[in-house]
Amino acid sequence: MADQYAASAASAVPGGPRSPGVPDLVPALRWEERPEGPVVVLLDQRRLPAEEVELVCTDVPALVEAIHVLAVRGAPLLGIAGAYGLALAAVRGFDVEESAQMLAHARPTAVNLGYGVRRALAAHRNALRGGADAGAAGAAALAEARALHREDAEASARMAAHGLALLEELLPGGGYRILTHCNTGALVSGGEGTAMAVAGAAHRAGELRRLWVDETRPLLQGARLTAYEAARAGMAYTLLTDNAAGSLFAAGEVDAVLIGADRIAADGSVANKVGSYPLAVLARYHHVPFVVVAPTTTVDLGTAEGAAIEVEQRPGHEVTELAAPSVPGAGTAAGSGVPVAPLGTQAYNPAFDITPPELVTAIITENGVVSPVTEGGLAELCARSRSGNGMMSI
Repeated sequence: MADQYAASAASAVPGGPRSPGVPDLVPALRWEERPEGPVVVLLDQRRLPAEEVELVCTDVPALVEAIHVLAVRGAPLLGIAGAYGLALAAVRGFDVEESAQMLAHARPTAVNLGYGVRRALAAHRNALRGGADAGAAGAAALAEARALHREDAEASARMAAHGLALLEELLPGGGYRILTHCNTGALVSGGEGTAMAVAGAAHRAGELRRLWVDETRPLLQGARLTAYEAARAGMAYTLLTDNAAGSLFAAGEVDAVLIGADRIAADGSVANKVGSYPLAVLARYHHVPFVVVAPTTTVDLGTAEGAAIEVEQRPGHEVTELAAPSVPGAGTAAGSGVPVAPLGTQAYNPAFDITPPELVTAIITENGVVSPVTEGGLAELCARSRSGNGMMSI
């Protein structure tokens, strides 16, 4: 029988009220017990919005591949995936330590991935040290993964509340026109998400006038995923190409920018989907609040500054080809899409960019808001978290 918490937590999250007759989102990730053994089931985000297709991962290499090709993505969800992946290795009797290494290094920038792996690995190691057999140690790892899943859903709800309160403080009168980048909703979280959770809270309060959705090139997470979630939530939203954002600011059509984060350094520098930094520059010039929404598990106090964050470099074919998301495996290898540049064209394709803290109006976490963004303020906020992010190494 499917794990009831994972299924219910994921399916209950997306964005509040929906358009009439629109079903809930398929859970982004769940643990499922099957006769042949447990599996991790993922909603293949490469196939959205055309198809809702699930991937079944029976071992860690399959899950690592799903992470590599962005079938599962988003910092908080990657942490949950890492924890369940470690549990999968333990319960199925694979090499747990080797699996931890594979999972933790599947993507370098998102700190949550390693955090989730470390949580489940610590539970497994502690159980073995306490005299547990392999079965009990695997159960301990699974319990820790479920706990992380639950905590992320709870953190999402608290971030939404803190974010709505901040919007009300920064922008009295409501009717917010919010610009967002990439995808930060239920598809990246155990709950409603990060920045999209705040937008969802504003929508339910009747205060969201317009959600501006950046297309988010080259893989179109905004067009394919954020618009998908916004439509199902019944939000008033408009899609735009990334390079059209400046004209919106110039026309006075943006009240606030809300983004998520894949890693936040100790000084408050924010690594997020490439294209975030230009939005921060535009927001500063036009005196528009630029707000980052992320759980404290995304804060990496061990990385001193933005320059020390490793930025993942993605394959060039993601830029030189347009993939068809409805085709199985689309976008996973060169030659699988439609060429849009001459053969042999080199492409610069960083997955993320770094926004310095002086361009960030506020960072919203489940424990509250840091504004202005300073190293001391961020450290103090993280200290309120009972889990923290300074755990043992893998």
